Amino acid sequence: MTGTGDENVTSTRPGSMAQWLRAQGSLVGTAPPFDVAALPDDPVELFVAWILHAADAGVAEPHAATLATVDAAGRPDARTLLLKDVGPIGWAVAGRRSSAKGAQLAAHPVAALNFWWQPVVRSVRVRGPVSEATRQESAADLAARSASARAGIPPEDWVLWRIEPEHVEFWQGAPDRHHTRVIYERTGGSWRRSHMTI
Repeated sequence: MTGTGDENVTSTRPGSMAQWLRAQGSLVGTAPPFDVAALPDDPVELFVAWILHAADAGVAEPHAATLATVDAAGRPDARTLLLKDVGPIGWAVAGRRSSAKGAQLAAHPVAALNFWWQPVVRSVRVRGPVSEATRQESAADLAARSASARAGIPPEDWVLWRIEPEHVEFWQGAPDRHHTRVIYERTGGSWRRSHMTI
């Protein structure tokens, strides 16, 4: 039987997997100063500031996020993809209409998006209904991909989706575990903002 190459690691790891996991470091990054007294009224403004800071701090692929959807049976599903745009009309992601996420978003047009920037101990969660962009916007997104990334994708199969946020949560960790959480909730046409230390 051919081994996986991990036998030595497994055989030298002491105790149970639970013990090993508990022994791993957490919150090992360095969080920047965060003044909750100076929060903007709109979560997009804060998100843009945070993702730009993450990039400046050397976070690899700060635009990578986990997109969570629900399948036809109500079971959650998730995958990692790249944020395509963010603005007043939502957080944009893209993919094939014929993919699992495409089928799930067609059946249940709601989603959550999660960003984790470990070196700066920050995360952002976005959730809300999902809508398709126009055919022209989807086509423009496909055209912006490299030739190799476009290969084999029929234009009509490529979709740009926008998560129209109803809830946006910003989280910053702290070594003393007194983490800061800022929540934006949409009420009508405006945002209600709250923050707490937990």
